[in-house]
Amino acid sequence: MSRGKKKIYKKKGSVIKNLTRNIMTAFNSNATKILNYKQICAKIDIIDANGRGQVIKKLEDLKGQGKIEEVERGKFILNQNKNYHIGTLDLTSNGNAYFICDDFEKDVFIPSININRGLDKDTVKVYVYEKRRSSKKEGDVVEIIERAKTNFVGVLQVSKNFGFVVPDNNKMYSDIFIPKDQLNGAVDGEKVIAELTEWPENSKNPFGSISRILGLPGEHNTEIHSILAEYGLPYEFPEHVEKEAKDLDTTITEEEISKRRDMRKDLTFTIDPKDAKDFDDALSYTILENGNYEIGIHIADVSHYLALDSEMEKEAYERATSVYLVDRVVPMLPEKLSNGVCSLRPHEEKLTFSAVFELNKKAQLVNEWYGRTVTYSDQRFSYEEAQVIIEEGKENRKAIIPEDISIRETSYEVSEDIVNAVLKLDALAKIMRKKRLKDGAITFDKVEVKFNLDENAVPLGVFFKESKDANKLIEEFMLLANRKVSEFVSRKEGRPTKNTFVYRVHDEPNIDKLTSLQGIIGKFGYKIDLQSRQSTSDSLNKLLDDVHGKGESNMIETLAIRCMSKAEYTTDNIGHYGLAFDHYSHFTSPIRRYPDVMAHRLLQNYLEGKPSPKKEDYEEKCKHSSEMEYLATKAERDSIKYMQIKYMQDHEDQEFLGVISGVTEWGIYVEIIENKCEGMVRTRDIKDDYYIYDEKQYALVGQSTNKLYQLGAEVTVKVKNTDLDRKHLDFTLIQNE
Repeated sequence: MSRGKKKIYKKKGSVIKNLTRNIMTAFNSNATKILNYKQICAKIDIIDANGRGQVIKKLEDLKGQGKIEEVERGKFILNQNKNYHIGTLDLTSNGNAYFICDDFEKDVFIPSININRGLDKDTVKVYVYEKRRSSKKEGDVVEIIERAKTNFVGVLQVSKNFGFVVPDNNKMYSDIFIPKDQLNGAVDGEKVIAELTEWPENSKNPFGSISRILGLPGEHNTEIHSILAEYGLPYEFPEHVEKEAKDLDTTITEEEISKRRDMRKDLTFTIDPKDAKDFDDALSYTILENGNYEIGIHIADVSHYLALDSEMEKEAYERATSVYLVDRVVPMLPEKLSNGVCSLRPHEEKLTFSAVFELNKKAQLVNEWYGRTVTYSDQRFSYEEAQVIIEEGKENRKAIIPEDISIRETSYEVSEDIVNAVLKLDALAKIMRKKRLKDGAITFDKVEVKFNLDENAVPLGVFFKESKDANKLIEEFMLLANRKVSEFVSRKEGRPTKNTFVYRVHDEPNIDKLTSLQGIIGKFGYKIDLQSRQSTSDSLNKLLDDVHGKGESNMIETLAIRCMSKAEYTTDNIGHYGLAFDHYSHFTSPIRRYPDVMAHRLLQNYLEGKPSPKKEDYEEKCKHSSEMEYLATKAERDSIKYMQIKYMQDHEDQEFLGVISGVTEWGIYVEIIENKCEGMVRTRDIKDDYYIYDEKQYALVGQSTNKLYQLGAEVTVKVKNTDLDRKHLDFTLIQNE
C-alpha cells in the first residue's frame, strides 16, 4: 500500500555513490544541529570502516567548499549563508517540485530526491545552487517551516493491525500510515479525511489519524464532500452558528425605517440566474422631471444583521465566500440570512445599502448618493426572461415570457413600465460598456459549462451558458456601483484621501506570457499587438471576438486568461487592469463575499464622519479573503471536472471530435468540442511512431514519419479510462488528420 521504497545507497566499486548529496541531505535535515562523522554515518546508514573513512574525507572537502563549518575539532554545522532562501514549494504530479521565491526571477527546480518530506504549498527553506556545467539553478529543501495543510482526503486500505490512506491528490506522493488505534471507526475501502500527525525520521511515510469518515467512494455526496474537504472548505454550519441565526430577530421596525431613505415606492426588480435563491442586488428605475434617469443599485444590507462580535460574523470571515459547486451552493451565511432575510425576494420589504445614480441620456453621471435604504422588489426575473424582454420589447414595447422560459411555469405578459425600464437600462448599459472597452477594458466572455442533472445528481446532458445582453446589463450597473463606491471613499473634492478601504485590484499582465501567447496563436493566423497598453487590450479583445464559436476558442481564451495577473483584495490600490478602472472594489455581493461586507462597513463608517480604521487589520482580512477565493475556485473547477468524468463514463463507446488543448512530453490533452470535457492521450499509447515533445512547435513529433500532434489541431478520440477519485480522464486516439 505504501508507495515509498527504502533508499539503497549503491557503491561504485569501493566508492560510495551520491555521498556528497547524502551528507548534505543529513545536514540540511538538521540545519541547526552540530554533527560529527559518527552521527553523519548513522544518518546515512554507513557502518563499515571504509565508508566512515570516505565520510571523514568528504566532510573536509565540504568544509573547504564552505558548505559546512567546523565549530570544534571533528564537529560540523551547516553553513547558513546567502544560498538559503525561504519560499513556497510547488509539487508536480511526477514527484519533482519547483521552489517559488521572490529572490529569483524564475522558479527553482527541485528533484524529487531533494524534496525531503516537503509537501505541496509548504513554506520551506531551500539551499539553492547552480548545477555543475550549467547555469541552471536547483535546490534542496533543508527545513519545513510551515505545513500548508495537514488534512488529506483519500481511500483507506486496512490490514490486520494498521491502515494506509491513499490520497486522492496526485501531488501527495506518500500514503499516510494509520496505526490501528487511530482508525477511529473507519473501515477498509471508505473515503476518509486523514490528519497528518507526525513524520518520524526513520519512516518513509507520514503518520496520521482518521478525523472524518466521508462515505463510500463513487457515491455522489461522498465525492462532493471530498472535493470540499480537499481544500479545507466546510459543507455544513456548526450548531452554535445555526442556533444564533435561528434566534436572530429579523423584524424591520418603524424606528429602523426612519433612519433610512425610503425607496419602497420606486419601481424595483431583480435579475438573477433562474435557480438562484440568494438575491444580492436589485435595480430601481425612475424618470426624473429634468428627463434624466435615477438608477438605484440596491444591495442586501448584510452588515446590519451581522454583528461584529457574533458567531455568524466569525464563521462568515473564516469562509470568506460562498462556494458554487456543480450541483449546490455552500453558502457563506446560514440559510436564514442568505436565502431569507437578506435575499431581495419579490413582494417583500428589505433593508438595503444603496448606490443611487442620476444619469443623463448619454449615460454620463450627473449625481450620486450612497446610504442605507429600505426597498421593495416588485418582480423577479431570470436572465433568460430579461433577455426576452430586451429582444421582444425593442419591436413593440411589449414582452410575453413563453412557458418554457418562465420561472412561473406559465407564460405571462410583462408590465409596460418594467419593459420600458429594462429597455432603457439596457441602452445605458451598452453605452457604458462601449466606453469601458474604449478605455482599454478586456472582455473575457468565457463559456460556462453546465449540466442537466436528474434527482440523483446523475448528469443527463451538458450545455453552455453564454453572457447575453441581460447578463451584461446587470454586469455594467454592478461595475458602476463597485467603481463609484471606491472612488467616493478614495477621493474627496478631487483629492486622494488616506481612508482605509478594500480594493479589488488587478495588475498588468505578464509580458513574457503574452509573448508566448503570441507564438501560439500565430499558428492559427491570429496576432496581438504588444506595443502599448491600449494596443494590447484592443488586440486581445479582437482576438477573443475572432475566436468566438470556433473549435480553438476555449483553448485560446484559457491561454489568454492565464496571461493575466490574478485579481485580489488589498488595501493598496493599484487599479484594475482588466476593467480599465483606476478605482474598483467589491460592494454588490455581501451575501456571498466577505470583502463586500467589509466595504459596506467602511463606507458607512465614512458616511458617519468617523476616522479611518487601521489599514493593517483590513489588509490581513483581504489576504485571507483572496486565499479563500482561490480555494473556492479550485473546488468549483474540481466539481465540474468530476461531473464531466461522471458524464463520460456513460459514453465510453462513443467517438468525439476534439481539439488538442495542451502538449507535454508525456502526452497530449484533448478537449472535446461538444461538451468541453478534457482528457489525456498518453504518448506511449500512440503506437504508429515514436513521438518526442517539441517545445518550440507545441507538438509531439513522430521520429520516423514527422507526423505532428500540434496544439490546436483537431483529433478524434474515444474514452479509455475514467478515474473519479483522481478526477482524471484518459482517451484513446482514433484518427489523426
